[in-house]
Amino acid sequence: MKRFANRFSSRLLFSGLLILLFLVTLAGCGKEKGKAPVGGEKGAAGNTIRIGVAGAHSGDLASYGLPTVKAAELVVKDINAKGGILGKKVELIVEDDVCKPEMAANTAAKLVSAKVDAVIGHICSGATKAAIGIYKDAGIVAISPSATNPELTQSGQYPNFFRTIAPDDAQAKMEVDFAINRLNARRIAILHDKGDYGKGLAEYAKKFVETSGTAQVVLFEGVTPGAVDYSAVVQKIKGANADAVIYGGYHPEASSIVMQMRKKGMKTPFLSDDGVKDITFIKVAGSFAEGVYATGPRDTSANPLTIAATEAHKKAYGSDPGAFFLNAYAATQALLHAIEKAGSPDYEKVKAALRSQEVETPLGKIHFDEKGEAVGVGFAMYQVKNGVFSEVK
Repeated sequence: MKRFANRFSSRLLFSGLLILLFLVTLAGCGKEKGKAPVGGEKGAAGNTIRIGVAGAHSGDLASYGLPTVKAAELVVKDINAKGGILGKKVELIVEDDVCKPEMAANTAAKLVSAKVDAVIGHICSGATKAAIGIYKDAGIVAISPSATNPELTQSGQYPNFFRTIAPDDAQAKMEVDFAINRLNARRIAILHDKGDYGKGLAEYAKKFVETSGTAQVVLFEGVTPGAVDYSAVVQKIKGANADAVIYGGYHPEASSIVMQMRKKGMKTPFLSDDGVKDITFIKVAGSFAEGVYATGPRDTSANPLTIAATEAHKKAYGSDPGAFFLNAYAATQALLHAIEKAGSPDYEKVKAALRSQEVETPLGKIHFDEKGEAVGVGFAMYQVKNGVFSEVK
């Protein structure tokens, strides 16, 4: 009997423990008072205003994306030191899309799940195009410092999209005009990397050449990104007797093409875009980069805000800023200024504030038009001289 009683008591104790464990687990599954559900409420509904920063933070094009992260960090650090926005601190949620459309869609989904109030990015046009519709459906504004594909604004499909850089049609027009009027080119070869950004720019360049009345396109061809050998297309440029090359795309392919052209003794002027106007192009191409032209954002180095932002970068990171840093700095300032003027991160109110409220930035005093373009922002032509890009006056 004693043995039976002990076994019975043990069973009662074990059953009691199971019931207690079940009740604790059940309580844990319920929403705690005052806490947001899993995933969190949208930033401003909680304790912070959450801003996503999306772009290439690794891979070949990280030199385009990482400066945007640093720009956003510096602006937010300054604003938080002054008390934040609307009485709330600003929090950055950084996500890497490697500048690939298939990754960008996943990145956008992550930021939506993180309940961000707005996004700085993306960096590349193809990645931006893949992500921007996801933000639109979620009622999230996105401002890119570098996505230049014209359709992003001109199609009217993305009322939530803004940018602090001019579109590719303006960039392509400058390149064509420069090739024809300054370099006296009459036979122009146009290459691209088959992507939304590079091909789009090349198609605009082709149209401008064909309607110029003084020059012709002697070669229009796409190249494969990441290829080791571009000798076939280099030979086509030579065979077409081109007296200028316009390339739409990014620095990895541009540096390879230029190097192979110069090694073959071809001195044909090479013009490209803001996807090439980056110190990484010069580092990779080395001495072969000398003389290459590329369009990029206008030089605002004399602007006191540019000087201050550049010095802040040097102090914080021990180096000069990289590509699109100033555009990203301006984008972050404009976005947070709009949220403050709107009185909340409300989607419609922030869009209206971006279009109506001017803000002082390193790019100058800017606001946005109905399409999302930054008013007063444009391009300039640069040339590599003595290992650096210098503006061509």
